[in-house]
Amino acid sequence: MNIQKNLDTLKNSIPKEITLIAVSKTKSIKEILLAYNHGHKIFGENKIQEMTSKWETLPKDIEWHMIGHVQRNKVKYMAPYVSMIHGVDSLKLLKEINKQGKNNNRCINCLIQIRIADESSKFGMNRSELEELYENLKYNQYKYVKICGLMGMATNTVDGFKIYKEFEHLKSLYNEFKNKFSSFNYLSMGMSADYKIAIDLGSNMIRVGSKIFGVRN
Repeated sequence: MNIQKNLDTLKNSIPKEITLIAVSKTKSIKEILLAYNHGHKIFGENKIQEMTSKWETLPKDIEWHMIGHVQRNKVKYMAPYVSMIHGVDSLKLLKEINKQGKNNNRCINCLIQIRIADESSKFGMNRSELEELYENLKYNQYKYVKICGLMGMATNTVDGFKIYKEFEHLKSLYNEFKNKFSSFNYLSMGMSADYKIAIDLGSNMIRVGSKIFGVRN
């Protein structure tokens, strides 16, 4: 598995304005360094303990994105360094991130996760919950978080039309709320199996693991 060749192939196949997050969960320090030494510096993890261990070991100019489900009691462990938290799926979690951002004197970038898939294992807000969050933010100041956009994960299926419709729904919500959240810049959707569909529908941030590092054991 040639990680550097895979990176080149992937980057040459997507528009330059797309932010590529190399999903490095379960991957070794050696494998991540192969990508890093080839010039890639944005990595995504889904477990805070694993990500923190890697952050402590690897170069400090790496941007670490937390792309998994977040438990509020673990936010404090990544608050000193995390570049972006993708899975903000409740106001309670956003308040905790703001609290830990204040404790570390830094503003933490966040994406609101929208549930677009049918699978019960997927997390995220629906449209009415997103509207409630927006209304709360209008009247309460959260100085240590920045809402940068929306994130969603499509159903794990080979049905391309279903994936298309789910991403289309997320894009429509993004377009609607972009006019309300002045800080919206990112629509994060698309992984190894469906990033091409996501990009066609307007994604500007994709999360790709197996296409870079190979299939996980």
